[in-house]
Amino acid sequence: MPATSPASAHQERRRRRTNRFVALTAGVVTVGALAAAALPGSASAGEEHRKGGHGHGRYQDVQLLSFNDLHGNLEPPAGSSGRVTETQPDGTTKTIDAGGVEYLATHLRQARKGEKYSITAAGGDMVGASPLISGLFHDEPTIEALNKLDLDVTSVGNHEFDEGAKELARLQNGGCHPKDGCYADKKFKGADFPYLAANVLDEKTKKPILKPYWVWKKNGVKVGFIGVTLEGTPDIVSAEGVKGLSFKDEVETINKYAKVLQKQGVKSIVALLHEGGFPASTSYNYDCDSPGAGDGISGPIVDIAKNVTPQVDALVTGHTHNAYVCSIADPAGKPRMVTSAASFGRLYTDTTLTYDRRTGDIARTAVKSANRVVTRDVPKAPDMTELISKWNTLAAPIGNKPIGYISGDIGNTGSESPLGDLIADAQLAHGKQLDPETDLALMNPGGIRAPLTYAAKAGEGDGVVTYAEGFTVQPFANTVNLQDFTGAQVIQVLKEQVSGPNAAAPKVLQVSSGLTYTLDLTKSGADRVVTDSIRLNGAAIDPGATYRVATNSFLAGGGDGFPTLGQGTNDVVGSDDLTALEQYLTANSSASNPIAPPKADRITIVK
Repeated sequence: MPATSPASAHQERRRRRTNRFVALTAGVVTVGALAAAALPGSASAGEEHRKGGHGHGRYQDVQLLSFNDLHGNLEPPAGSSGRVTETQPDGTTKTIDAGGVEYLATHLRQARKGEKYSITAAGGDMVGASPLISGLFHDEPTIEALNKLDLDVTSVGNHEFDEGAKELARLQNGGCHPKDGCYADKKFKGADFPYLAANVLDEKTKKPILKPYWVWKKNGVKVGFIGVTLEGTPDIVSAEGVKGLSFKDEVETINKYAKVLQKQGVKSIVALLHEGGFPASTSYNYDCDSPGAGDGISGPIVDIAKNVTPQVDALVTGHTHNAYVCSIADPAGKPRMVTSAASFGRLYTDTTLTYDRRTGDIARTAVKSANRVVTRDVPKAPDMTELISKWNTLAAPIGNKPIGYISGDIGNTGSESPLGDLIADAQLAHGKQLDPETDLALMNPGGIRAPLTYAAKAGEGDGVVTYAEGFTVQPFANTVNLQDFTGAQVIQVLKEQVSGPNAAAPKVLQVSSGLTYTLDLTKSGADRVVTDSIRLNGAAIDPGATYRVATNSFLAGGGDGFPTLGQGTNDVVGSDDLTALEQYLTANSSASNPIAPPKADRITIVK
């Protein structure tokens, strides 16, 4: 799910589903040209370019194309996940359909034309939480697509650890899956590009599990890349996925390897960082530097950017699924470009790095950057169409199976979403099958990866929900777990949505039918949950009573900043969450009587 606000940040909290397989570019939208100042030497940036500064003199322009958070979205994403918002000159906004690797490939290839010095890099979460076409096959299709896209380098993200370090190593190095074997005629060869994991250490060896940095070289031009993921990855990935690993501070790690690169004579450095921020606007062409450099962005990336050594010339970021091109001052007070290209392949960032051949460094006064839309009005890349067709053919026997019917779009956005209510109800129903005494269900919004759309996607018919669509919504291998909690603990769980680790970026749990309460956002901390308003089937929660609660296995382990959910007793483990959704849709809908979108009126929001 695109994280477009602090409330939805850091909701990447899952293991990926590991089901065994059976049977030309849009125009510049944000130009973050840094303050005009003289380049080293006698010529200014403009003067040098007029003298042939694109490679015939002292300065060589290097094109850096970047994107982040693809999450295995090979086909165009559905609903709001497949659109971007654009602000018009008159201040109005419009949405543009965007994304899909058939179009991304065309845009990137067109952008590279005429550019002799071009690098393509990514900011992590290329895989994980993927639609069925990729997730069903442990994301081998996405790695194949990235190879065809000529990706040069990427950092790891938190989702690269959904299946653990060994599986990440397999994606890097190749080989068939240890349980599911080989899917295609040829052995999976792995990524042609390096995954960088500078701050992810093996607890035993104390060394990075993958390369910490990589250097691009051409005709004497050298640009180093350092790749890190957010230090908090263990808090948002299942314990099994990060077993035996330690995650170090992002700033300290980047600064450490910047020194290493400098000692090797590499002075032009880009950090690929899977952590991000929140721009003041959801429009991809928002001017982040108005009224002042970096004023238009908040979140973790701001402090990180302010503390990363000035030796780093640009930061390619991700994780929050937002789009921004901002200049944030480095510790020396110099503006530095910080970018993110939203998610799901809807945008890519086009950055020009002006390399000074005399110093070997980037002339940062000449750096400029822009996010560009991956529109769907360009020809599809035939090789990507062929790749998608190959994997869809393998997935079709499973993916095309109808599992339910809906009467309209069921969205997954908002503090309380219609789809969140539906999934919570499905888990409550599954819980009651396991134990009729089950009282309520709680679902974390970060586990809901896409909306359910009414319009037919692959000829299945309007309103038909296929297994593939359900998989896209819930692509993780979480089970539905039952636990006992006191009423006081239930109240505490609700307060943990807006306090402790979640105070700055609330995580509003989706609640099953019968549970209601008021969330007063005019207050602060835990007080935002109005205790006296909490009701279950109209009755106040009794602090001393015992309640049977259904959650997914990630929440049951205390994930997402809900430690109280890790304190339940009398555990019972049910089926996986997708099976629960499938059973609920099948039992409660038909072609003649489809499910209507829930009203999302269980939580009263006061602003």
